[in-house]
Amino acid sequence: MTASDRTGSPDRPADMTAHRQVRVEITYGRGGLDEEIDFDAKILAISAAAELAGMHPQTLRQYDRLGLVEAGRTPGGGRRYSARDVSRLREIQRLSQDEGVNLAGIKRIMDLEREVQAIRAEAQAVVEELQRARRQLAELRALAGPFGRSTDIVLWRGEQ
Repeated sequence: MTASDRTGSPDRPADMTAHRQVRVEITYGRGGLDEEIDFDAKILAISAAAELAGMHPQTLRQYDRLGLVEAGRTPGGGRRYSARDVSRLREIQRLSQDEGVNLAGIKRIMDLEREVQAIRAEAQAVVEELQRARRQLAELRALAGPFGRSTDIVLWRGEQ
């Protein structure tokens, strides 16, 4: 360990200044490979989430208070974070340190990203409904056959 490794910053104490490699191993339960992984499950303690995000737990608490990330709570009141939260924390750190965006700006960016996601989901639902309606129309046209019934009114005068 060099002298520079022993010095830290407020966001990175001495033991976290060196880049840490984290290995995640996924084991599958009885469901096998078909089982989905829940990246939103609040399972990481604050110390684990902070280490994975490369920041001090106190910084994580501050981000929680500001609403940049939302922790789940244990019955005893302890904070729990998800893998998606850790990813969000890394993005907050990148925007802050690399891009020079302040925390209010980061909060606004994240709020706008959530709005865009909601609009995309709504648009996707509308597209799926339109596709369903088109399929139903095609089925109805197929049932009518090539001669389809006409709804035109024709006056019949008989033979004259």
